[in-house]
Amino acid sequence: MNILRRPFRYSDNSTIFYLIGITVLVYLAQRLFWQVTFYLAMNPDFVIHGWVWQLVTYMFVHDPKGFSHILFNMLGLFIFGVQVERQMGSKEFLLYYLVTGTLAGLISFGVYRLTHISPFLMGASGALFAVELAFAAFFPNAIIYIWGIIPLRAPVMVLGYTALELFFSLTGMQRGVAHLTHLSGFAMGWLYLLFRLGINPWRAFRGR
Repeated sequence: MNILRRPFRYSDNSTIFYLIGITVLVYLAQRLFWQVTFYLAMNPDFVIHGWVWQLVTYMFVHDPKGFSHILFNMLGLFIFGVQVERQMGSKEFLLYYLVTGTLAGLISFGVYRLTHISPFLMGASGALFAVELAFAAFFPNAIIYIWGIIPLRAPVMVLGYTALELFFSLTGMQRGVAHLTHLSGFAMGWLYLLFRLGINPWRAFRGR
């Protein structure tokens, strides 16, 4: 069997709650100690000088000045992640989350270096976009209510959000939001599903 496709033994250990718990603990530490954000958020200048752990840890860090950033990310991770973990299994889900989030950070790092931008990148949104993509691929007929009002099929929601992220990225609107990281998470999730799990999201969206 191709090692790339070799499956893990299935288990459902509610890894999603550990990921949420770790993220919340990091957020509380950020509120208490400003150095946590400095060491764990991803800054291209720091990474190039050896702080490579930031390519992973950035996804566990959120804006310590407010609550909405972590609230909506963790709420989305819970809503979609529980079902995706049950479908994938806990080990596969954890690998999927960390790989897509890390690669999204790596792509962002590369673009920031090329454009000589040096922000502090933080947030689980890149990995969350990958999780939402997986949810739509596994459950293409699921109905999601946007703002609790507008019903959309899961693939329509995911593709719609991705189109908005692409629009904001190209137009420069909503500055301060890591649209590139969101798009990278979506792209890495697509490739992971395709090459690791043998799932073509586009075919899944169309019920094929």
